[in-house]
Amino acid sequence: MAQSHDGRVAIVTGAGRGIGRAMALGLASAGAQVVTVDVDAPVLEELRAAAPDAATRDRLHATQADVTREDNVHDIVAKTAARFGRLDILVNNAGLNLETVGAGAPLSWELTPAQFRRILEVNTVAPFLFAREAVRPMMAQKWGRIIGVTTSLDTMWRKGMIPYGGSKAAHEAYVAALAEELAGTGVTANVLVPGGPVNTRMTASFGAKQSALIQPGVMVEPLLRLTSPEADGITGRRFIAALWDRNLSLAAAAEKCGAPAAWPQLGRQTIFPSDH
Repeated sequence: MAQSHDGRVAIVTGAGRGIGRAMALGLASAGAQVVTVDVDAPVLEELRAAAPDAATRDRLHATQADVTREDNVHDIVAKTAARFGRLDILVNNAGLNLETVGAGAPLSWELTPAQFRRILEVNTVAPFLFAREAVRPMMAQKWGRIIGVTTSLDTMWRKGMIPYGGSKAAHEAYVAALAEELAGTGVTANVLVPGGPVNTRMTASFGAKQSALIQPGVMVEPLLRLTSPEADGITGRRFIAALWDRNLSLAAAAEKCGAPAAWPQLGRQTIFPSDH
């Protein structure tokens, strides 16, 4: 893949496995320095071992951390900016679900408060913590890309997906509002989703054949295009990676598989005091 991200600096959370690993490798292969964050140190070593060449491996910088801790997040962003002199890309990918999902998942009233809170901490609070820190160096340099990995819309409300679905819906709503806050700063915020169940450990309880699932690598092409200078001005959108057409221009591919993030087309219904 062309070295289109030379000189860029990225942070990818949940980088040790699944789509996080694919995205980290994709960015590093394209020339970016990538700080890879995961709570499990061994999978970060496996990530480096999976690099296709020595140059890509040298651009992967492992950081073992719990992404829900404010001090960890502050240190990761501050040290990244200090070491490389900038921060261009944040991929909020770290995610957590129950071990059993779908038909065999516990009902919501069978969950413990600790289970519920932990998933929201990882899937909703951690993206806020990272974006809160990352926008500062990005706005200072007047350029940046924030990518939130959420989930398919029907997963957000489907039985057997509490609290995962709601936590991802909250993440997406945050990205949409963040995009509005960042308007005019040179920093964009978008959502990128695979489009359905992906061949990762989180889908093990689905019972589907691995070959029938979406493969993690589907995220790489749209990620690289959306984090390039070519994507200036594209913000507040959600993109389905499995529908991305690499044969189209960026604008055409984005239009084909994109929609507004967080469903504003369903809004515009609030009755404000000024309306009376």
